[in-house]
This record gives sequence, C-alpha cells and structure tokens, in this order.
Amino acid sequence: MALRFHEIAERNHRILNPFSQEKLMLLGEICRLKPGMNLLDLACGKGELLCQWASKYNTKGVGVDLSSVFLQAARERAHELNVEAQVTFVQDDAVHYPQEHHEYDVVSCLGATWIGNGLLGTLELMQQALKDHKGLLVVGEPFWYEEPPEHTYPLFDADKNTFTTLDGLLDRLSSAGVELVEMVLANYDDWDRYEAAQWMSVHRWLRDHPDDPDAAELKRWIATTRRVYMGYGRRFMGWGVFVLKTS
Repeated sequence: MALRFHEIAERNHRILNPFSQEKLMLLGEICRLKPGMNLLDLACGKGELLCQWASKYNTKGVGVDLSSVFLQAARERAHELNVEAQVTFVQDDAVHYPQEHHEYDVVSCLGATWIGNGLLGTLELMQQALKDHKGLLVVGEPFWYEEPPEHTYPLFDADKNTFTTLDGLLDRLSSAGVELVEMVLANYDDWDRYEAAQWMSVHRWLRDHPDDPDAAELKRWIATTRRVYMGYGRRFMGWGVFVLKTS
C-alpha cells in the first residue's frame, strides 16, 4: 500500500529525494566519473542518477527497484536522454541484488537504507558489489539537525536510534570501516520541493480518482505527512549524500 502511495505522490518527481538536479550533477563531479565506469544504484527509483551520469560522463549502470511504475519512468528517461544502451533497470528487491562477484566502480543507495535494515546493514550490502579498495560507496541518509522531542519519533516512523546527528553519523560510518571523503547536503528548498510537490500531485490525483478504493486512506496519509513536515520535519530532519571509501 505504502509503495502505491509513493508512486502517486512522486509521480511528478524525477529525483525521489530532497535533492536538486544541480546537486546530483555536483555529486557526479565529486565522484570523478569517467567513461566506461560501471555503476550500481540500489532502490534507484526513476533512474535519474544513472541516466544523467551516463549522458554526461558516458558511464554504464544497473538500477534495481521494486516499483514497476518507477522503472517504467526510468526506461523512458533513458530513451529521452539517449542512454538506453548504457543503463539497465531490474525490478527486484534491492537487498537481493549485490553479489560478491560484482565489481562496480560506484555503488549507490540514496535515501533507501531500509533495504539493509538501516545504514550499517546497507553499507555491508553495498560493499559486496564494490571493486575491492578501488571504488566508492555513495549513500543518502537522513540525519537530525538536533534531537527532536521524544514524542515525535513515531511520527517519523523511527525510534530514537534510527537516525542520528551529523557527528553521530560520522561515528556510525567509522564503525562500519568506511571513511567519509565528501558530502552534499540538502537545504530547506530541496526539502520543500520534495515534500510540497507531493501535496499537489496527490491533490490532483484525488480530484481525478475520487472513487478509487484507496482514496480516503491516501488523503489521510498525505495529510499526516504534511502535518509532520510542517510541524517537525522541516526543523529537525536533514538529509545528505555521503561519499565513502572502504578501508
């Protein structure tokens, strides 16, 4: 159910995270991408990272995602940017895809560390598919600007230890045996464009599908997410992409 709601709410998004096109391209520069490099993007959404980087840097890549809706959009984007021969999209649970025989130059997972039951488990998964000591891990993860009030954790669908502050995140990365070498953080405008655009998408979808059996629940869901963002999320929750080297 939740996946369908995200497909509806993010129907007009290209990047399914609070991240701008400019920052996505800056991230490619930071990773020093070169023609022929091989990328793996776990929970790739609509494939914007792989398609844009293939277009600019002539890289190759595989994207894995559960959503057939998002993957159809990814394939259409690949066609639009004329990179169909360079990118492949696989419908699967991303947790199953990384294998020890893989040798990717960059393995990314932006905003979906739930695939490994959290940041540390996801980093362990990602490392399976990375070239030994030669590639980069690129992970997108929320963090707290400051610890929110105790009663708000359930509103974020989190407990007290799900996320941490930036310095706590650095400790978690160190405990995973990886080194933080760069980062690109979302700002308030990035968050607003990600969150607020969903409200309009859902509003228009409900207007056009008033008799859908999920309409009432979807309306309640978007009202809750809007309230949480306006009341707490915008103040307390940050998001960033962290570029990592294995030790």
